[in-house]
Amino acid sequence: MSIVIVNTGCSNLYSIKNSVQRLGYRASITDQLCDIKQAEKIFLPGIGTASSVLFFLNKKNLLSFIKNTNQPILGICLGMQILGSYSYEGNQFNLLNKIPCSIKKLPNINCSVPHIGWNSVRYNNYHFLFKNIDNDIQFYFLHSYYMPDNDYAISFTTHGINFCSAVAVNNFFGVQFHPEKSGRPGEQLIKNFLEI
Repeated sequence: MSIVIVNTGCSNLYSIKNSVQRLGYRASITDQLCDIKQAEKIFLPGIGTASSVLFFLNKKNLLSFIKNTNQPILGICLGMQILGSYSYEGNQFNLLNKIPCSIKKLPNINCSVPHIGWNSVRYNNYHFLFKNIDNDIQFYFLHSYYMPDNDYAISFTTHGINFCSAVAVNNFFGVQFHPEKSGRPGEQLIKNFLEI
């Protein structure tokens, strides 16, 4: 299977690659459109600001392809957030609009911002992305912005407020947490995505 991790210029690329390799698969890290077009599965990671990731993708002529691809794609952390429609981060700007939901800053309500560390992920209805993963199990988070509840949410987490921690719409999937840093449950989620 051809697996690609899109080089978005962020720091967790090799952690994702190592997780994929521990599962017995091979993955490449690339920002070359010709390689990404041939992939059977695509990881879209992101750390930092949405504007910087979108700028990088646009500079590499990847933005239009990613928005319109029919290949299964998993957005991780910021990679999930850019699936939304609009961001209130810094200068307000449009995102990929795969999910009609705006990205907002976590309010500092009896909690720390950014949200760093382990937290529970709850799902109400079974989704294959969580196959063989216990409900209410903990994953590792690192973020300051969040996606509110929406029609495509498949899991939720509480940090001061309830927010959407995983989404699925057609061939687009996203997780706010970092499965590559979340031990066995994280690797199981990556395995589930690869076995779609």
